[in-house]
Amino acid sequence: MLELRQITKHYGNRALADQLDLRVGEGEIVALLGPSGSGKSTLLKIAAGLEAAEAGSVWFDNEDISRLPPERRGFALMFQDFALFPHLDVRDNVAFGLVEQRVPKAQARQRAEALLERFGLANHARHRVWTLSGGEQQRVALARALITAPRALLLDEPFSALDAALRRNLQAEFCQRIFDVGMATVLVTHDEAEAQAMATCGFRLMEGRLEKLW
Repeated sequence: MLELRQITKHYGNRALADQLDLRVGEGEIVALLGPSGSGKSTLLKIAAGLEAAEAGSVWFDNEDISRLPPERRGFALMFQDFALFPHLDVRDNVAFGLVEQRVPKAQARQRAEALLERFGLANHARHRVWTLSGGEQQRVALARALITAPRALLLDEPFSALDAALRRNLQAEFCQRIFDVGMATVLVTHDEAEAQAMATCGFRLMEGRLEKLW
């Protein structure tokens, strides 16, 4: 279980988080909604260790991980722009996290190819990522996130750049992958329909507080 406990964070005089609590269980998708600038992405960055809270703590499986650097938390963070490496082919984009963990490159590539097969992308393994469609790039980004077996998945507006039909298809696919792996997942979105389609429960972040929507 991923937990944010009593998180406090300000931007100037404005509270982005005011003693905020959030719990996300294994295999659960929790959606965070709210207007731009309300602090949704900041909460993801605090959970990932990319930003520090002014007060409060981040826990995972009853362990306080607030002092752990991002690379030791074992979380995967996905942004709306996919953040793929244009100089690498699809296979090496997916294998990148394993190589960073010092897995031999040949073994990392083999595992990447197996995952691409599951995602229906085996024929694109040696293609440059910029030659793929938006939906295919998003699948590559998800495969790259999952290959390291992250303990939690943090999604920041992952489908906002895609058309409506593709968004619906990928929402269902992401939910199935997350359920299969059993990860605690936080989904930041401005789209309430998307949140309801994907999330186990949803909250609106306003003035540093979470209001439960369902």
